[in-house]
Amino acid sequence: MNYLAHAYLSFNDPEILIGNLIADCVKGKQRYDFPENVQRGIALHRKIDEYTDNHPVIKEIQKLYTLSAGRYNGVFLDVTFDHFLAIDSVNEPPEGWQQFSAWCYRQIDESINDTPEIFRRLFSYMKKENWLYNYRHKWMMQRSFERLAHRAKFLPNSADIYSDFEQNYQQLQDGYGEFFPELKLFVENER
Repeated sequence: MNYLAHAYLSFNDPEILIGNLIADCVKGKQRYDFPENVQRGIALHRKIDEYTDNHPVIKEIQKLYTLSAGRYNGVFLDVTFDHFLAIDSVNEPPEGWQQFSAWCYRQIDESINDTPEIFRRLFSYMKKENWLYNYRHKWMMQRSFERLAHRAKFLPNSADIYSDFEQNYQQLQDGYGEFFPELKLFVENER
């Protein structure tokens, strides 16, 4: 799962949200440098990732990106699922996705100085470009895929992952529809 899913699966707890979003920037025992609930958010992020990576639906649906994305197929699938969550009216927060995104940014802003430097740099782009809300748009997906492909060390420059996204859109959406309710239930039981 990517940023929107991790934010959503924090269930409106500001410290869990922060931990869930900074987790990839926190290595090993560094997690103990944070308040207890932020640590819980970091741990929750890792449980979500482990559950996702080992789920049979994910293992199958990742194959749709294997030819173009190779070993990065899971990363692109994470972003893809943020797109489907962003257009998911069943899981949409009562306040709507735009207000939810704004709330997330406010929570992070309040604690930004307590987050890792690498996350602060990333967050400035996230907020400025409103990633959490804009994942709903295909132009944002294309931009995200291009950025990910540019940063990937072992991905050929010719990789056109966005084409796979468009060609397999319905299969990817069906995979999200099958997987996400199970993930949400898993997280609700882990809290």
